[in-house]
Amino acid sequence: MALTPQDIARIARLARLELSPPEADRMLGTINDFFSIVEQMQAVDTTGVKPLAHPLAAVEPIALRLADDVVTEPDRRDAYLGNAPSAERGLFLVPRVIE
Repeated sequence: MALTPQDIARIARLARLELSPPEADRMLGTINDFFSIVEQMQAVDTTGVKPLAHPLAAVEPIALRLADDVVTEPDRRDAYLGNAPSAERGLFLVPRVIE
């Protein structure tokens, strides 16, 4: 999948970016190079290969170091909401910006 200069212009417009012609050309090359790498990776036959949680797991067993899921901070929600101009049911109320 290769992008065209029109695709780059559309993406830039959607992202609200203003790209000069040299920047757009450079972006086109960079993104197309990325897609080329993705296509090469997709061409590799991975039938029968199990997914790994960590790349070293293919060489040696890896134990994930996960912290216990415990509460370490006190509940300060009411104090934080006390400074809000408007709050309801534990949420900050803000003006609608998308119509």
